[in-house]
Amino acid sequence: MPSPTLPEPPYYMVSFASQRTPGDNGHHEMGAAMLELARRQPGFLGFESCRDASGFGILNSFWTDEDAIRNWKAVVEHDEAQRRGRAEWYAGYQIRIALVQRAYGFDGRERAHDLEHL
Repeated sequence: MPSPTLPEPPYYMVSFASQRTPGDNGHHEMGAAMLELARRQPGFLGFESCRDASGFGILNSFWTDEDAIRNWKAVVEHDEAQRRGRAEWYAGYQIRIALVQRAYGFDGRERAHDLEHL
C-alpha cells in the first residue's frame, strides 16, 4: 500500500506489529470498520500497513498529537476490536508510539527524472 500523504513533521506514529492466528474470524471486516472509524477521528492523518505470508504484519497510523491518540484508544468500538484481537486474532502484538521529527523518502520518479539529464 502506498504511504499516505502526510503533513510536514512533527506528528505522531502509532506502530502496531502483530502476529496473526490462523483464519480470518471476522478480522477483515473489523479492520475495515476500524479504518473507517479512525478516518472520522479528529487528528487522524492516515495509515500504512503490510503483512507477510507467515501472518506477521505492521500497521502504522499517523496522528497530529498525543491527545488524538488517547481519544482513539478510548473509542468504544476500538476497545471492542482490541478485546477481540487478544481473544481471537493475534498470537501476540507490540504497540509503539513515536514522535516523527523528520520524514523523507524516494518514490522512483526522482530517479527517472535524474536519468533524463544523463
